[in-house]
Amino acid sequence: MLTLTDIENAALRLQGHLLDTPCVASRTLSQITGAQVFLKFENLQYTASFKERGACNKLAQLSDAERRRGVIAMSAGNHAQGVAYHAQRLGVRAVIVMPCFTPGVKIERTRGFGAEVVLHGDSLEESRAHALLLAEEQGLVFVHPYDDEAIIAGQGTVGLEMLHALPELDTLVVAVGGGGLIAGMATAAKAINPGIEIIGVQTSRFPAMVNAIKGTHHPQGSSTIAEGIAVGTPGEITREIIARLVDDMVLIEEGDIEQAMVMLLEIEKTLVEGAGAAGLAALLKYPARFAGKKVGLVLCGGNIDPMLLAAIIERGMVRAGRLARIRVSARDVPGSLARITATVADAGANIDEVHHQRAFTMLSAQNVEIELVIQTRGRSHIELVLAALNAAGFEASEQH
Repeated sequence: MLTLTDIENAALRLQGHLLDTPCVASRTLSQITGAQVFLKFENLQYTASFKERGACNKLAQLSDAERRRGVIAMSAGNHAQGVAYHAQRLGVRAVIVMPCFTPGVKIERTRGFGAEVVLHGDSLEESRAHALLLAEEQGLVFVHPYDDEAIIAGQGTVGLEMLHALPELDTLVVAVGGGGLIAGMATAAKAINPGIEIIGVQTSRFPAMVNAIKGTHHPQGSSTIAEGIAVGTPGEITREIIARLVDDMVLIEEGDIEQAMVMLLEIEKTLVEGAGAAGLAALLKYPARFAGKKVGLVLCGGNIDPMLLAAIIERGMVRAGRLARIRVSARDVPGSLARITATVADAGANIDEVHHQRAFTMLSAQNVEIELVIQTRGRSHIELVLAALNAAGFEASEQH
């Protein structure tokens, strides 16, 4: 059984090879959520994720014979980079099997650490089966992303560092995929402070651990922006630890994760991937259960595809009312469009896009429908723009 001593020994092995990342208070997020929020910046690790803690601890304990054989892992990205980087540092051959949906940025970074990348399967389970097959064929040591005590002990050093830096924490909120991070953190935290509350967070599209622990039957989806926790089969070792030490598990939606990602970018000036925002997403979705508590959140990863990030930022601007789509009906005569754009400008909004529609409309043939995407200061500003257009004799409304 994993103990605090195992995690303390892992911390000694990690010294000098990983960052003891900052764990600091966020005054703004505390004001917004009603809890006292403390952030652990694991996205500042060299591979931008906590995953290299477990990988480093596992690889450091390989025998000379195992090092000569080389290692293999299956991962959607962060475990892959952790294994690849520390294998390269130790001079060990690394083969990484990644699902075909893995973001390109994670594939290239893994290759950049000298690993041999094999893209196989549409899920982690398919990748895992292929990795086990290759391990047997080539005599490689399989490095599981979460269901391995050495991996879990390495991840548990996150909790060790958080409670050493902030012993006053009374709640830890942790993203859960296969459960390696929360299992390690719970082992460390409960040993140091048995009264601490530990809450696991899963996306509703991949609720495998919630189902396993609570006996529920939430359906599983096929994709999520939090691909780092898109795990269909929970670990056996991690499941036992979570059942014993974790106080509760909650589910969050895709929109909650997107909102949290944009808030961390805008407020904390820090970039996280979907899984890295899961903890804050839980606070935003369930504010009452965390109100007044001293809550530690782990920003567990920062590897995100730039195109996905661009889409999430833009959608965040729409939710905040900073980007709006409005439809304006006008007489199809020269100067109408100029009057509309001038009215919008006078109201202080900036036009992003213009679509001038004559054929695909239910209006009479003498009328035209103009769709504008505008940049505004927020919801009240959108209302001001619409009022100005209607006052100028146009029919204007916001489109959702």
